[in-house]
Amino acid sequence: MFTIHGITGQVFSGSLEEMNRVFATDKTRKVRAIEKEGDELGGVDLEVNRRPQETAIQAYRQMLSHDLERGPLYHAYQIMQTRVISVLADDDAARAWLVLRKYNIHQAPVLNHESKMVGIVSERELLTVLNVDAGNIVESLGRRVADVMTTPVVAAAPVTDVRRIAAAMLNHGVDGVPITNDSGHLIGFISRSDILRTLVMEPPLSLWR
Repeated sequence: MFTIHGITGQVFSGSLEEMNRVFATDKTRKVRAIEKEGDELGGVDLEVNRRPQETAIQAYRQMLSHDLERGPLYHAYQIMQTRVISVLADDDAARAWLVLRKYNIHQAPVLNHESKMVGIVSERELLTVLNVDAGNIVESLGRRVADVMTTPVVAAAPVTDVRRIAAAMLNHGVDGVPITNDSGHLIGFISRSDILRTLVMEPPLSLWR
């Protein structure tokens, strides 16, 4: 289950498919499958190009035992970071930059004064209003976090399948997804690194079913 939160509160709740349909996220995808761009290649038949990939996948699947192929599924609450560093929408952008530097993170969820999530802010966004040299602030335009943050922002419920969270990251071109409870309060965060770490360190995910 996914939700979308903005400065006016929660604006959507539903499945990944419903979210994609309502917000037409396909139009904003940063990564597109090359086999879908046949028209741009002059109508070249790409079926031949797909065959080696399909052969490799089938060969890999045959190497897997039945139990390994249908390995455990993971939900957000099992891999999310529960110690989440956040900033307030009314915070000065300079303060938010110092928070990111202090905890060596590249982005942070943004909360309002009711501790509900309203956006997410990254180093890249903060640098649009800050002049930074060697990590230190040289000049600030005096803007608030609310002036530069990304909003609305996609969040997920604790029991959301991590594969669907990965799909949401790709669809929206984001590097992390906040995890919220039923009342919209932030309880965790999943980054791309968390998902990759799970693939490498934990028992195999069921990628094929």
